Amino acid sequence: MAVHGIVATDAELDHTLGILLMREAGKLQLYCTDAVRWILERDSRILPVTKAFAEVTVAGMEMGKAMDLKYMDGSGSGLSVEPIKVPAGPPRFASEAGDGHTVGLVVQDLASGGSCAFFPGCGDLTPALLERLAETDLLLFDGTFWTDDELAALGISQHSARDMDHLPVSGPGGSLAQLTALHRPRKVYTHINNTNPMLLEDSPERSTVVRAGLEVGADGMTFMV
Repeated sequence: MAVHGIVATDAELDHTLGILLMREAGKLQLYCTDAVRWILERDSRILPVTKAFAEVTVAGMEMGKAMDLKYMDGSGSGLSVEPIKVPAGPPRFASEAGDGHTVGLVVQDLASGGSCAFFPGCGDLTPALLERLAETDLLLFDGTFWTDDELAALGISQHSARDMDHLPVSGPGGSLAQLTALHRPRKVYTHINNTNPMLLEDSPERSTVVRAGLEVGADGMTFMV
């Protein structure tokens, strides 16, 4: 199946380097906020490099406003996407922190009305954000780290999860305790680092997640909303 477009939640390298791999497609549609576009153009230079090989069309997304996603020929895909601002800093290499440099996405099926919230990087859960997530049918949420000091405890880095704008799953104020209170959406952890023990199916951390009514994402999962 052909790729008709890319929606970027931020300009971090591990989320956007794949754009360069699409350069030989000839044409590319990119949906992102103005702040993300600025970083991709001026700081990482991913857009200018890609434009040297392909025709790139950038559609600017406005915070809190749904935008219909189009196929390459301009016809409707049947999906809309709404960017939601999340608590997080810009990439380390960004020259400025524009409004909307990091967002989550609410994707809606225009025919069924079903919605999926995709938040791969989120530094905190505010009351307003929790209220918005409670309105969706499926939530794919940042499960990068189990504890705030996960990398330091393993001797990998001195940066905490919160330093890196990832709310840890466990602990006081962690995402698990807060998301458990949401009753409507099906809740699945995604964007999981390989140091996170909840990846192990027989771990106590996995059992804790399952008992709380959440799921740990895995390759090949499909969802219907």
